[in-house]
Amino acid sequence: MSNKGNLAGLGIMAAAAVVVVAGSQPLYNAIQEKKLQDAAGGEEIRTLTGQAEGYGGPISVTVTAAGDRIIDLEITGDEETPDIGGAAISSLKTSILENQSIEGVDAISGATWTSNGVLDAIRIAMGETLEDDTAMAAQEEIQASEITHGLGFYSNGRLGPGSDDQGTGVYSFNEVVAYVLFDNEGTILDLEVDQLEVATPNYDGESMPGLTGFPGQSYNADTDHDGVVDTVLKQTDDTFLADVDSWQTKRERGSSYKLNSGTWTDEMDIFEEYFKGMTVEQLQEWYDTYCSDVNGRPLFGTSENEEDIAKYEAFTDEEKAGLDAISGATMSLNDAHGNILGAILKAYDNRRPVEAQEISKIGLGITNTGRLGPGSDDQGVGVYSFNTQASGVCYDTEGKIAAVFTDVMEVATPNYDGESMPGLTGFPGQSYNADTDHDGVVDTVLEQTEDSFLADVASWQTKRERGSSYKLNSGTWTDEMDIFENFFVGMTTDEVSQWFADYCSDVNGRPLFGTSENEEDIAKYEAFTDEEKAGLDAISGATMSLRDAHGDILGSIEKAWTNAKDTLITVTE
Repeated sequence: MSNKGNLAGLGIMAAAAVVVVAGSQPLYNAIQEKKLQDAAGGEEIRTLTGQAEGYGGPISVTVTAAGDRIIDLEITGDEETPDIGGAAISSLKTSILENQSIEGVDAISGATWTSNGVLDAIRIAMGETLEDDTAMAAQEEIQASEITHGLGFYSNGRLGPGSDDQGTGVYSFNEVVAYVLFDNEGTILDLEVDQLEVATPNYDGESMPGLTGFPGQSYNADTDHDGVVDTVLKQTDDTFLADVDSWQTKRERGSSYKLNSGTWTDEMDIFEEYFKGMTVEQLQEWYDTYCSDVNGRPLFGTSENEEDIAKYEAFTDEEKAGLDAISGATMSLNDAHGNILGAILKAYDNRRPVEAQEISKIGLGITNTGRLGPGSDDQGVGVYSFNTQASGVCYDTEGKIAAVFTDVMEVATPNYDGESMPGLTGFPGQSYNADTDHDGVVDTVLEQTEDSFLADVASWQTKRERGSSYKLNSGTWTDEMDIFENFFVGMTTDEVSQWFADYCSDVNGRPLFGTSENEEDIAKYEAFTDEEKAGLDAISGATMSLRDAHGDILGSIEKAWTNAKDTLITVTE
């Protein structure tokens, strides 16, 4: 037979195959329908659809239900990662159909976000109202004989990941902030953790907060986040302020900051819930026992590192099963990305009493501001700083402030002449004038290396940590902040904001006591009644600004309310 004949024969066979397939489709449908009818057992069959957010995008389901039983299921999640999310979808489908329900079906370890998307989509299809698991858990009453609260900052530098395509290093610094409530025995009652990571502009992650350096410095930049440097950015006063103003914490970055098992927020929430009920000593012991000595991640038996393998294999079966409670949290609690554990321990060291009898919400707010000045050094090079303000706040059942804990990290160029000011020369490869003996005269130009960069960041202290070395007009920064914090107790956040608008300078954010020489301030103060002027005596020892280039303290308190989550902690005799 010729090739043409072969091709003709194949064409006839193909046509016949089409006829067979087309002819068999009704038969196939009938068989499937019979299977569903048998599975339904006489109950009405319903076809339901639902959609929820997965790891990579929306997950859609078509549920065939008989009564409350799921007898068939189709799941579509085209944007999930094939190896992890796709495998999880297949496994979940099998488990759900075997169970004929999602009850008792757990999320797949390592694919929590995808798993929850599938389960939520089915709940929606079945007509259930989704509830916030965190809020539900927080409604469980926690009793304590007394309550204390603490705020902890922990800063560290990171070398990497790697370098850009031109061989210039990628670097970042991390500030972890933990707001924690404890009982009288040091047991964690509730907590909220957040983190700010700021990287060089050649980092190719799209949502990463960036800093080119201080004005006058420059750095390679990958502005379209394709892994290729496309320009060199030179920092100006305006771009410096814009950089700092744009910074977002890892919680604020939301769904744009995803890890292996979900977002950073998802994983941190799992840890927070798990740590409640532990003392800090128990938390440290748990970390030492069950987390990697190499990278600070919980051990689930998936690491290929020999030390991790040996440590995990020494666990009992009961210990391994116990780690299932945090199977959706795989990120490190202490590595170059940030020392979360250290921030919690610092919060414990910094704890103070809370006088309230009941706490119904807690919140953590973080704001960032850049500062031009004060002035320039003796060589005419500008002095600059950036400030990170954090406020942990707990609230009573009426939404009034029960207690506030505020602290600020200010980091300046090394030509700032204040002795206790935390400093940053820049990222490795950058340089800046320095006044190392703090006499107002530049004595050297510092060249930043990787070692000095890490040392700079590790040495940073908050304004509270600087203690008596950071004095203002009426005392230390801590003294003045304590006065404000006590004054705000009993107010709602809206009332604090209104008080600020009514009684603080529109020029510099300081309370008005009639001492300002600014015309606007004078006019505003003179409009106060005698009663209002007398009312300001309660904070006469607090003259610093609540909102200016030194820091937006008010903004951090307002953000704490915006971010507040439910809890229920009561003081018992």
